[in-house]
Amino acid sequence: MPRVGILGGTFNPPHLGHLELARRAASELALARVHLVPAHAPPHKRAEPDPGPERRVQMCRLLVAGERELDVCTTEVERGGTSYTVDTLRSARAAHPDIEMTLITGADSARTIPGWREPMSLFELADVAVAARAGTDRTAVTEALAPLLGAARLEFLHAPMLDISSSQARERAARGEPLENLVGARVAGYISEHGLYREDAA
Repeated sequence: MPRVGILGGTFNPPHLGHLELARRAASELALARVHLVPAHAPPHKRAEPDPGPERRVQMCRLLVAGERELDVCTTEVERGGTSYTVDTLRSARAAHPDIEMTLITGADSARTIPGWREPMSLFELADVAVAARAGTDRTAVTEALAPLLGAARLEFLHAPMLDISSSQARERAARGEPLENLVGARVAGYISEHGLYREDAA
């Protein structure tokens, strides 16, 4: 049974940390595919500037262009409204009942899963793979998720997460500074071409 990874997020913008996380998950967990799933609208409203879901999707496509095992899934954008992971997993299970799913997340997000919509149902649909930054307390993650896991597997990726964030990229873009080392040349070019996140864009 093929095993696929689901890497969701706002991707505002997607960056090289997301790309490396998807690559490492595919390699370490022997995943047939890893799908980046940009949210239409995250459950918790954010004050950060957002160029819109369609542009975030396009940036994700540019980020993974040429990556054989990675692609972009537009399920949440097409569904519209607030994006909930459990709904996305249900849609994937209905469309592909013959796959095993693994939800890929960072340690900080993993600890918040008990507060997500229908967390027990989520673990009935997918295993969870957690990428931790150097110094992360894995025991805290395990203890937070253990009551929900049931038969699902909880795995930690071996390589630590890159210390890159979307907020760093937005701040640099706002100042008109180079972004290539955070988001890659293609995404940086797209942000520059469309004037995304610029302080004077309004």
